[in-house]
Amino acid sequence: MKNGHEGPREDAMPEITLRDVFSPLFRHRRMMIVSFCLVFLVATCAAWMWAADYYVATMQVVVQQDRSDPTVTATQVQNVNSNRPITTDQVASEVALLLGADMLRATAGQCGLVEDKWSPFDVLLPKDPQQRMAIKREGAARRLSKTIKVEAQTSSDVIDVKYGRSGNPEVTACVLQELGKLYLQKHLQLARPVGSTDFFAQQTEKYRQSLAGAEKRLTDFSRGEGVAAPELQRTDMAQQLALAQTSLNQAQQSIAADQKRLENIKTQMAGMPSRSFTSETINSSYLLMQNLQTSLLAAQVRRTQLLLKYEPTYPLVKEVDDEIAETKEAIANASNAKYVNSTTDRDPTYEFLHEDEAKTEADLASQKAGAGALTASIHGIQMQMVKLDQQAVSQGALLREAKADESNYLLYLGKREEERTSDALDQKKIANVAIAVPAVVPLVPQYSPLLIMFLGIVGGVFVAIASAYAMEYLDPSFRTPQEVSETLSIPVLAAMPKRAA
Repeated sequence: MKNGHEGPREDAMPEITLRDVFSPLFRHRRMMIVSFCLVFLVATCAAWMWAADYYVATMQVVVQQDRSDPTVTATQVQNVNSNRPITTDQVASEVALLLGADMLRATAGQCGLVEDKWSPFDVLLPKDPQQRMAIKREGAARRLSKTIKVEAQTSSDVIDVKYGRSGNPEVTACVLQELGKLYLQKHLQLARPVGSTDFFAQQTEKYRQSLAGAEKRLTDFSRGEGVAAPELQRTDMAQQLALAQTSLNQAQQSIAADQKRLENIKTQMAGMPSRSFTSETINSSYLLMQNLQTSLLAAQVRRTQLLLKYEPTYPLVKEVDDEIAETKEAIANASNAKYVNSTTDRDPTYEFLHEDEAKTEADLASQKAGAGALTASIHGIQMQMVKLDQQAVSQGALLREAKADESNYLLYLGKREEERTSDALDQKKIANVAIAVPAVVPLVPQYSPLLIMFLGIVGGVFVAIASAYAMEYLDPSFRTPQEVSETLSIPVLAAMPKRAA
């Protein structure tokens, strides 16, 4: 390089060109590439080995004061509302309560944060498995207390709870969910009357069993006595008894009437003949006259025939004459004789009275039998009513006992449901605290791996540039003729590029 010009004056500021600015980058490009690659490699490893597997679960707790619980009694009561403002001390107390050691130990054990496998550090722990597990659980609780972030929002009654870790995202949600559940239980134990729900549950179960026993005794009584509703049956039997008594009175009246009727019928029949004449006919001996005339005619015909052969004095003729004379005499006697024909029949009045007597006697026997049966039935109904009275008294006692047990059971059941409702509402909303935003399983990592890689690229470029300038600053060699002239204050006669050499 020729030195044809004068050197720069000492008081003049050197002119910095763009080439001067970027020349260190070119001179130390290998360092830049190595620095960039190292930073990018670290960012890529962090992105895919940590950020891609790092999940954060969140939960929000609201501190409020909606009501104050009344004194526990066996009567129906109402909750008393309270509108007092929330103080910072109350919020701070809730923050401290969220980080309780007992809840953290229970949460660590429930969500599998306590490692039960052997590690080299176990040689320093006691040999007793229970003590070793207790120490591990305590260590997990301490690590959990450092990892969980509990912060109260400024000028607000909201507490933010966050927990993040690498690994299974369900574990992060499990930690906050279990912590929230234990926190509400702890808060309810501190805020609500202790044992009220269990007391009412025990009393409810007691009276439920007592009611079941009373109902069983009532059922056994109905089955053993063979009666379901003795009071209703007694009312029905009272009506049946009244009807039977009325029927018996009617039967007795009918019996008296029939007896009097029989006496009257017998009196009438005693002075009345059983038969009476109905017709009387007077006739002559018509048939006898007819026979005698026939005999007379035959005797005369025989005499005529005899006279044709014999004399009137002949004995046969005389015998026929005597027969004719007798027949004529008999005819004369028969014409003077008269025959009387009399006809009798049963007396209708007597027969009617006789039939009426028989019917009345049958009715009387039937009515006596019916009256006897009614008497026996009335006696049986009366005995059954007495038995039903006793059964009604016994059943009434059982019913009163069952109703008393049912009343107590319903009372304590209502109180138990009130306590359950209060517990459920306290866990959901109506309490001094409430889980406003419950923890859920995070679906995406807290930090995007691509974003980490992009930041790694940006950081790598920055580190590479910074490392180049740092190397330039720490390099004591002269790099340009101007640096030689400025540093040594001597002119540069010639310069040879490094590559040309």
